[in-house]
Amino acid sequence: MKLIRFGEAGKEKPGLEIGNGVRIDVSDFGEDYNESFFGSDGVTRLQNWLDKHGETCKIVNPNVRLGTPFVRPSKIVCVGLNYAQHAAEAGMEVPKEPVLFFKSTTALIGPNDDVIIPKGSSKTDWEVELAIVIGKKASYVEEADAFDHIAGYVLHNDISERAFQIERSGQWCKGKGCDTFAPMGPFMVTKDEIQNPNNLNLWLKVNGEMMQNSSTSDFIFNVQQVVSYISQFMTLLPGDIISTGTPFGVGLGLNPPVYLKQGDVMELGIEGLGISRQHVKAYGA
Repeated sequence: MKLIRFGEAGKEKPGLEIGNGVRIDVSDFGEDYNESFFGSDGVTRLQNWLDKHGETCKIVNPNVRLGTPFVRPSKIVCVGLNYAQHAAEAGMEVPKEPVLFFKSTTALIGPNDDVIIPKGSSKTDWEVELAIVIGKKASYVEEADAFDHIAGYVLHNDISERAFQIERSGQWCKGKGCDTFAPMGPFMVTKDEIQNPNNLNLWLKVNGEMMQNSSTSDFIFNVQQVVSYISQFMTLLPGDIISTGTPFGVGLGLNPPVYLKQGDVMELGIEGLGISRQHVKAYGA
Protein backbone atom coordinates (compact mmCIF):
# COMPACT_ATOMS: atom_id res chain seq x y z
CA MET A 1 0.00 0.00 0.00
CA LYS A 2 0.91 3.63 -0.49
CA LEU A 3 -0.11 5.71 2.53
CA ILE A 4 -0.80 9.42 2.05
CA ARG A 5 -2.11 12.27 4.18
CA PHE A 6 -3.83 15.13 2.42
CA GLY A 7 -5.35 18.54 3.11
CA GLU A 8 -4.44 21.81 4.74
CA ALA A 9 -1.27 21.84 6.85
CA GLY A 10 -2.11 20.73 10.38
CA LYS A 11 -5.49 19.34 9.31
CA GLU A 12 -4.43 16.44 7.10
CA LYS A 13 -6.60 13.35 6.67
CA PRO A 14 -5.36 9.79 6.06
CA GLY A 15 -5.66 8.34 2.59
CA LEU A 16 -4.15 5.89 0.12
CA GLU A 17 -2.80 6.18 -3.38
CA ILE A 18 -4.09 3.28 -5.44
CA GLY A 19 -3.64 2.26 -9.08
CA ASN A 20 -2.97 4.90 -11.74
CA GLY A 21 -2.26 7.56 -9.15
CA VAL A 22 -5.84 7.70 -7.89
CA ARG A 23 -6.07 8.82 -4.24
CA ILE A 24 -8.81 7.82 -1.82
CA ASP A 25 -9.90 9.10 1.59
CA VAL A 26 -9.76 6.47 4.35
CA SER A 27 -10.83 8.76 7.20
CA ASP A 28 -13.68 6.37 7.99
CA PHE A 29 -11.09 3.80 9.09
CA GLY A 30 -10.96 5.96 12.20
CA GLU A 31 -7.19 6.24 12.70
CA ASP A 32 -4.39 8.47 11.53
CA TYR A 33 -0.93 7.17 10.67
CA ASN A 34 0.69 7.64 14.07
CA GLU A 35 2.64 5.62 16.63
CA SER A 36 -0.47 3.78 17.76
CA PHE A 37 -1.38 2.86 14.17
CA PHE A 38 2.04 1.49 13.26
CA GLY A 39 2.53 -0.19 16.64
CA SER A 40 -0.72 -2.16 16.44
CA ASP A 41 -0.25 -3.70 12.98
CA GLY A 42 -2.24 -0.86 11.47
CA VAL A 43 -1.16 -1.61 7.92
CA THR A 44 -2.70 -5.09 8.05
CA ARG A 45 -5.82 -3.82 9.80
CA LEU A 46 -6.22 -1.05 7.22
CA GLN A 47 -5.91 -3.57 4.39
CA ASN A 48 -8.59 -5.76 5.96
CA TRP A 49 -10.86 -2.73 6.39
CA LEU A 50 -10.21 -1.68 2.80
CA ASP A 51 -11.23 -5.09 1.49
CA LYS A 52 -14.66 -4.53 3.03
CA HIS A 53 -15.12 -0.78 2.64
CA GLY A 54 -12.83 0.30 -0.17
CA GLU A 55 -15.62 0.83 -2.70
CA THR A 56 -17.27 3.42 -0.44
CA CYS A 57 -14.13 5.58 -0.05
CA LYS A 58 -14.28 9.03 -1.59
CA ILE A 59 -11.84 10.01 -4.33
CA VAL A 60 -9.40 12.76 -3.34
CA ASN A 61 -9.01 15.65 -5.78
CA PRO A 62 -5.52 15.32 -7.33
CA ASN A 63 -4.94 19.04 -6.77
CA VAL A 64 -5.32 18.76 -2.98
CA ARG A 65 -2.10 19.33 -1.04
CA LEU A 66 -0.20 16.31 0.31
CA GLY A 67 1.26 16.42 3.80
CA THR A 68 3.80 14.06 5.27
CA PRO A 69 2.44 10.50 4.95
CA PHE A 70 2.51 10.00 8.73
CA VAL A 71 1.83 12.00 11.86
CA ARG A 72 4.87 13.72 13.39
CA PRO A 73 7.05 10.93 14.84
CA SER A 74 8.88 10.91 18.17
CA LYS A 75 12.21 11.32 16.36
CA ILE A 76 14.05 11.48 13.06
CA VAL A 77 17.42 9.72 13.25
CA CYS A 78 19.80 10.33 10.35
CA VAL A 79 22.87 8.48 9.13
CA GLY A 80 25.65 10.73 7.82
CA LEU A 81 28.28 9.94 5.21
CA ASN A 82 26.67 6.63 4.29
CA TYR A 83 27.87 6.64 0.65
CA ALA A 84 31.62 6.46 0.04
CA GLN A 85 31.61 8.96 -2.83
CA HIS A 86 29.63 11.47 -0.76
CA ALA A 87 32.15 11.18 2.08
CA ALA A 88 34.90 11.89 -0.45
CA GLU A 89 33.20 14.98 -1.90
CA ALA A 90 32.62 16.28 1.63
CA GLY A 91 36.31 15.83 2.37
CA MET A 92 35.64 13.41 5.22
CA GLU A 93 36.90 9.89 5.96
CA VAL A 94 34.66 6.91 5.26
CA PRO A 95 33.22 6.10 8.70
CA LYS A 96 34.04 2.82 10.43
CA GLU A 97 30.56 2.74 11.95
CA PRO A 98 27.41 4.77 11.22
CA VAL A 99 27.55 8.49 11.95
CA LEU A 100 24.29 9.48 13.68
CA PHE A 101 22.56 12.80 14.17
CA PHE A 102 19.01 13.97 14.84
CA LYS A 103 16.84 16.10 12.61
CA SER A 104 14.09 18.09 14.34
CA THR A 105 10.55 16.88 13.79
CA THR A 106 9.47 20.51 13.32
CA ALA A 107 11.43 20.46 10.05
CA LEU A 108 8.83 18.12 8.51
CA ILE A 109 6.76 19.39 5.59
CA GLY A 110 4.78 17.87 2.77
CA PRO A 111 6.53 16.60 -0.35
CA ASN A 112 5.66 19.60 -2.50
CA ASP A 113 5.68 22.37 0.11
CA ASP A 114 8.07 25.30 -0.19
CA VAL A 115 11.55 25.07 1.33
CA ILE A 116 12.55 28.25 3.16
CA ILE A 117 16.20 29.32 3.25
CA PRO A 118 16.78 30.13 6.94
CA LYS A 119 17.51 33.58 8.29
CA GLY A 120 21.26 34.20 8.00
CA SER A 121 21.85 31.23 5.70
CA SER A 122 24.44 31.33 2.92
CA LYS A 123 24.92 27.62 2.19
CA THR A 124 21.59 25.76 2.03
CA ASP A 125 22.04 22.43 0.22
CA TRP A 126 20.04 19.45 -1.08
CA GLU A 127 20.24 15.71 -0.23
CA VAL A 128 17.99 12.99 -1.66
CA GLU A 129 17.63 10.13 0.81
CA LEU A 130 15.81 6.86 1.41
CA ALA A 131 14.03 7.01 4.77
CA ILE A 132 12.81 4.04 6.79
CA VAL A 133 9.56 4.10 8.79
CA ILE A 134 9.67 1.92 11.90
CA GLY A 135 6.69 -0.39 12.32
CA LYS A 136 7.45 -2.16 15.59
CA LYS A 137 9.31 -1.07 18.72
CA ALA A 138 13.00 -1.80 18.24
CA SER A 139 15.58 -2.19 20.99
CA TYR A 140 18.78 -4.26 20.64
CA VAL A 141 17.59 -5.69 17.34
CA GLU A 142 19.77 -8.18 15.46
CA GLU A 143 20.45 -7.46 11.78
CA ALA A 144 18.67 -10.67 10.80
CA ASP A 145 15.50 -9.41 12.46
CA ALA A 146 15.67 -5.79 11.30
CA PHE A 147 13.06 -6.06 8.53
CA ASP A 148 10.53 -7.31 11.09
CA HIS A 149 10.65 -3.82 12.63
CA ILE A 150 10.12 -1.86 9.41
CA ALA A 151 6.71 -0.62 8.26
CA GLY A 152 7.85 0.91 4.99
CA TYR A 153 9.90 3.51 3.18
CA VAL A 154 9.57 7.14 2.14
CA LEU A 155 11.38 9.69 -0.05
CA HIS A 156 13.19 12.40 1.95
CA ASN A 157 15.02 15.57 0.94
CA ASP A 158 17.45 16.10 3.84
CA ILE A 159 17.92 19.84 3.35
CA SER A 160 21.11 21.03 5.05
CA GLU A 161 22.67 24.40 5.85
CA ARG A 162 26.40 23.73 5.51
CA ALA A 163 27.68 26.80 7.34
CA PHE A 164 25.45 26.01 10.32
CA GLN A 165 26.36 22.31 10.11
CA ILE A 166 30.13 22.44 9.59
CA GLU A 167 31.48 25.92 10.26
CA ARG A 168 29.70 26.61 13.53
CA SER A 169 30.79 24.80 16.68
CA GLY A 170 28.79 21.90 18.07
CA GLN A 171 26.73 19.18 16.46
CA TRP A 172 25.37 18.85 12.93
CA CYS A 173 21.78 19.27 14.11
CA LYS A 174 22.07 23.08 13.81
CA GLY A 175 22.37 22.74 10.06
CA LYS A 176 19.80 19.98 9.70
CA GLY A 177 16.74 20.91 11.74
CA CYS A 178 15.64 24.29 10.38
CA ASP A 179 11.97 24.75 9.53
CA THR A 180 11.00 23.14 6.18
CA PHE A 181 14.25 21.12 6.05
CA ALA A 182 12.53 17.70 5.88
CA PRO A 183 10.13 17.33 2.94
CA MET A 184 8.87 13.73 2.97
CA GLY A 185 6.57 11.86 0.62
CA PRO A 186 4.53 11.83 -1.58
CA PHE A 187 3.60 8.54 0.08
CA MET A 188 4.91 5.90 2.44
CA VAL A 189 5.26 2.58 0.62
CA THR A 190 4.73 -0.49 2.77
CA LYS A 191 7.73 -2.82 2.85
CA ASP A 192 5.99 -5.61 0.93
CA GLU A 193 6.07 -3.44 -2.22
CA ILE A 194 9.86 -2.86 -2.11
CA GLN A 195 11.71 -6.03 -3.04
CA ASN A 196 15.18 -4.79 -2.06
CA PRO A 197 15.63 -1.37 -0.40
CA ASN A 198 19.39 -1.83 -0.71
CA ASN A 199 19.22 -1.61 -4.52
CA LEU A 200 17.07 1.38 -5.48
CA ASN A 201 17.88 4.19 -7.89
CA LEU A 202 17.64 7.66 -6.34
CA TRP A 203 18.10 11.04 -8.00
CA LEU A 204 17.70 14.78 -7.56
CA LYS A 205 17.53 17.69 -10.01
CA VAL A 206 17.92 21.42 -9.37
CA ASN A 207 16.23 23.63 -11.97
CA GLY A 208 16.02 20.62 -14.28
CA GLU A 209 19.73 19.74 -14.07
CA MET A 210 20.57 16.29 -12.71
CA MET A 211 22.73 16.73 -9.62
CA GLN A 212 22.44 13.35 -7.87
CA ASN A 213 21.89 10.02 -9.61
CA SER A 214 22.98 6.90 -7.75
CA SER A 215 21.77 3.71 -6.08
CA THR A 216 21.30 2.53 -2.54
CA SER A 217 23.51 -0.40 -3.56
CA ASP A 218 26.35 2.04 -2.78
CA PHE A 219 25.43 2.15 0.91
CA ILE A 220 28.34 1.78 3.31
CA PHE A 221 25.83 0.52 5.92
CA ASN A 222 22.67 -1.01 4.50
CA VAL A 223 19.09 -0.82 5.77
CA GLN A 224 19.24 -3.76 8.16
CA GLN A 225 22.61 -2.65 9.51
CA VAL A 226 21.46 0.87 10.37
CA VAL A 227 18.22 -0.31 12.01
CA SER A 228 20.15 -2.79 14.15
CA TYR A 229 22.94 -0.34 14.93
CA ILE A 230 20.69 2.53 16.01
CA SER A 231 18.62 0.20 18.18
CA GLN A 232 21.73 -0.55 20.24
CA PHE A 233 21.77 3.05 21.46
CA MET A 234 18.10 4.05 21.68
CA THR A 235 14.63 2.56 21.43
CA LEU A 236 12.99 3.15 18.10
CA LEU A 237 9.23 3.60 18.41
CA PRO A 238 6.60 2.78 15.79
CA GLY A 239 6.41 5.64 13.31
CA ASP A 240 9.98 6.82 13.95
CA ILE A 241 12.04 7.75 10.90
CA ILE A 242 15.57 6.71 9.98
CA SER A 243 17.06 8.63 7.06
CA THR A 244 19.84 6.59 5.52
CA GLY A 245 22.17 9.19 4.01
CA THR A 246 22.71 10.80 0.62
CA PRO A 247 24.84 9.88 -2.41
CA PHE A 248 27.38 12.14 -4.12
CA GLY A 249 26.26 15.25 -6.01
CA VAL A 250 25.38 17.70 -3.25
CA GLY A 251 26.12 21.41 -3.69
CA LEU A 252 28.91 21.28 -1.12
CA GLY A 253 30.86 18.86 -3.30
CA LEU A 254 30.87 20.94 -6.49
CA ASN A 255 33.87 23.03 -7.52
CA PRO A 256 33.08 25.74 -6.74
CA PRO A 257 30.25 24.82 -4.35
CA VAL A 258 26.71 25.75 -5.41
CA TYR A 259 23.92 26.43 -2.94
CA LEU A 260 20.19 26.99 -3.14
CA LYS A 261 18.75 30.43 -3.78
CA GLN A 262 15.37 32.12 -4.06
CA GLY A 263 13.45 30.75 -7.03
CA ASP A 264 15.26 27.42 -7.37
CA VAL A 265 13.22 24.26 -7.88
CA MET A 266 14.26 20.83 -6.61
CA GLU A 267 12.76 17.64 -8.02
CA LEU A 268 13.72 14.25 -6.60
CA GLY A 269 12.68 10.64 -6.62
CA ILE A 270 13.45 7.10 -5.59
CA GLU A 271 12.52 3.99 -7.52
CA GLY A 272 9.11 2.84 -6.26
CA LEU A 273 8.72 5.75 -3.82
CA GLY A 274 7.47 8.48 -6.12
CA ILE A 275 8.63 12.00 -6.90
CA SER A 276 8.51 15.24 -4.93
CA ARG A 277 9.09 18.84 -5.95
CA GLN A 278 9.95 21.84 -3.80
CA HIS A 279 10.26 25.53 -4.66
CA VAL A 280 12.89 27.47 -2.71
CA LYS A 281 12.06 30.77 -1.05
CA ALA A 282 14.22 33.18 0.90
CA TYR A 283 13.40 33.79 4.56
CA GLY A 284 10.90 36.61 4.83
CA ALA A 285 10.15 36.68 1.11
